Amino acid sequence: MDPLSSLNPAQREAVLHTEGPLLILAGAGSGKTRVITTRIGHLIANRLAAPDEILAVTFTNKAAEEMRSRVESLLGEDCRQAWISTFHSLSARLLRREAPAIGLSRDFVIYDSSDQLSVVKQVLKSLDIDDKMLQPRAALSRISQAKNRMETPGDMKSTGWNLRDQQISRVYAGYLKTLANAGALDFDDLLLKTVELFETSERVRNYYSHKFRFVLVDEYQDTNR
Repeated sequence: MDPLSSLNPAQREAVLHTEGPLLILAGAGSGKTRVITTRIGHLIANRLAAPDEILAVTFTNKAAEEMRSRVESLLGEDCRQAWISTFHSLSARLLRREAPAIGLSRDFVIYDSSDQLSVVKQVLKSLDIDDKMLQPRAALSRISQAKNRMETPGDMKSTGWNLRDQQISRVYAGYLKTLANAGALDFDDLLLKTVELFETSERVRNYYSHKFRFVLVDEYQDTNR
């Protein structure tokens, strides 16, 4: 059965759109992910793009796996060559390939939440800050928020209006230094370092902008800066 035959006119129009940008606005449960997966299948089946010329990103591993399995079901074959993944998996993959372009080793370690918490506790102790006055989890949460806004410790220090903010900016600086010395990145760093990679390396930017002919983003409204 033709996958397009089960779509309504608006969905069909979105799937068949292949020139220039496309933004889909629709409510929950209205088939946005279905449109994306059908569109990927259509592009590959009609040879409008090779599988490895398609990049599709979403937020969770479950969503990425569902997207991949739907495309494979439509095509009747595996599509491992297509770049279908979460934002973090995509970033890790790019950095494993291209990290030296920003002075980073390809063998970087990825710290999970427990590793991050240990680093914060270590930094608090080195700065002689009582972890009862500034709880490690609260400090880590503020650091993550700052990273998601692409703020540096200096940014946090200059905008902080109380002693607590000033302390967190110091912890943030120590946290970054500790990770750098360990050759480690946290989950937020995966995104930030990938942004840095594309902003600063013209070679990398040009290569991937030509490699991917179609970039599809699920739940785009939930992306951060």
